[in-house]
Amino acid sequence: MSTNAPRRAVLTAALAAAAAAATTATAQSATAAPAPAGGPAAAVPAGKKSGSAAPDDAPVDYHAWTAYPDWLFGVHHGTVPVPGERPGVRIARATGTLDYTDPHTGITATWESASWTSPVRQLPHPATELVSSWNAHTPAGTWIQVELLGTYTDGTATPAYVMGRWTAGDGDEDIRRTSVDGQGDDTSSIYTDTFAVDDPSQGKLLASYRLRLTLFRKPGTGLTPTVWRLGAFASNIPDRYTVPASVPGLDGAVELPVPRYSQDIHKGQYPQYDNGGEAWCSPTSSTMVIEYWGRGPTAADMAWVDPSYADPQVDQGARYTYDYQYEGCGNWPFNAAYAATYKDLQGVVTQLHSLNDIERLVKAGIPVITSQSFLASELDGSNYSTSGHLMCIIGFTAEGDVIANDPASSDDDAVRNVYKRAQFETVWLRTKRITASGGVGSGSGGVVYLYFPVKPSPGQRRALASVGVV
Repeated sequence: MSTNAPRRAVLTAALAAAAAAATTATAQSATAAPAPAGGPAAAVPAGKKSGSAAPDDAPVDYHAWTAYPDWLFGVHHGTVPVPGERPGVRIARATGTLDYTDPHTGITATWESASWTSPVRQLPHPATELVSSWNAHTPAGTWIQVELLGTYTDGTATPAYVMGRWTAGDGDEDIRRTSVDGQGDDTSSIYTDTFAVDDPSQGKLLASYRLRLTLFRKPGTGLTPTVWRLGAFASNIPDRYTVPASVPGLDGAVELPVPRYSQDIHKGQYPQYDNGGEAWCSPTSSTMVIEYWGRGPTAADMAWVDPSYADPQVDQGARYTYDYQYEGCGNWPFNAAYAATYKDLQGVVTQLHSLNDIERLVKAGIPVITSQSFLASELDGSNYSTSGHLMCIIGFTAEGDVIANDPASSDDDAVRNVYKRAQFETVWLRTKRITASGGVGSGSGGVVYLYFPVKPSPGQRRALASVGVV
C-alpha cells in the first residue's frame, strides 16, 4: 500500500468516523473536519445530489502576494519590500525578540523578528477550508512563521493560527521545520497544514482572512529571510462521493518528458524521515517536477546520502520536506516551499475543478502533482490501495485518459502509468469515500502542487491564470 503518511491516514479515519456519527445522531456535537489529506466536510447544498456539483457549486479562491506593489501594502513592522526580478519582503530592522524552545530538539534560543501582515482578502465565497503556501529564501540561522488571521461570517475572529514554521535547512543553526498541533476554537481547527471549519452545517464559515508573516534571525546579525510569494487557497467543496467525468478537451495525445522516480526503491532508507521511501510519494513527485524544470540538488548537497543508493535526489527531497511535528514528508506547503528553494522556481498549493484544468496546464508544459486516495478496485492498474497519495500528471492519451508518473511503482521504469479518466477524476476530486472496512474516509477535493518558473512563458502564464494562479 502506498500512503502519504500513516498519521494523516489515522487522523482522516478518526474524523470521518466522527462525521458519520454526527450525521446519524444530530443531537451530538459535530466535528466533521478533514485531515490534511482530505477535503472539507461541507454539507451538500439543498437540491443537489452528491457528485453533481458544477465548478460554481465548488468554489475555490487562490490569492497570492508576489509582485512588488503587493509588498508595498499591508502592515510592515520592521520589514521592507525588495524590488527586482523576484520581488519580496525582508527584515530591515528587528522590532521584537522571541525565546523559542524547539519542541523537536529541546533547544531554547533567542531570535530577533520583524513582520508583515497582508491586506484583508475578502473571499468571493464563504470557505470551509484554507491552505496557505509560500516561497522563501531562509539562510542558515533564519526561519519564517506564517499565520492565518481570519474572520468568520458572523463577524467574529479566528485565533491567530500558525500555518507553519519553515526553514530550508536542518543544521545546528536552524530550528526544525514544523506544523503546530492542538490549535482550534469552537468553530474551526488546524490539521497539520489545513484550516477547516469543524461543522459547516452550522453556517458559520470563513469570510475573509489576512496572512501574517514573521521573519526570524539570530540576534545581532545582518541575516534575513526573503519571502517571494505568500498565498492561500480557500474553498467550499461540497460533500461528494463521485464526480461526473469531464469531457476530454485536448485534440490528440500530449505527454511531457518528466523524469521517472520510484519511491519504492527507497524503502528502508533513512527511516527517521517518515519510515523511509515507502511513504515518500510527495517528495518523490516533487523531485520529478523540479528536475523537469532543469533544477535539483548538487552533488555537494547530496553528499550526506549513502553513495550506494540510487536517485539520491529523492532522499534529499524527503529530508528537506520533512515536518517534524507531523512526522512525515507529505506536508503540502512544505513541498511547495522546498521546490521554490531551487533557482527561479515557484511552488503553489491549490485546488482545481476538473481534468480540463490539468489539460490546459499540461498543454502549456506544466506538469501537475495531484493528491488522491482510493482502493485498488477504484483505480484500475494501480494495484494498491492508499489513504493519501501524490503522483505527477504528465499527459493524456488521445482518448483523454490520464498519463501519470506514479511513484508507487516497483522501479523507475515502471513509474509511467495510464489511468482511466473517469476513475482518476473521481478519486482525485471527491471529498468522501467508502473505505475497505465500510467506513467513511476523505479525499483531497482536487488538491494539487504547481511548480513553474519565475518567468513562465506567455502560454504558461495564461494556463496558470485560467486556474486562478498569477
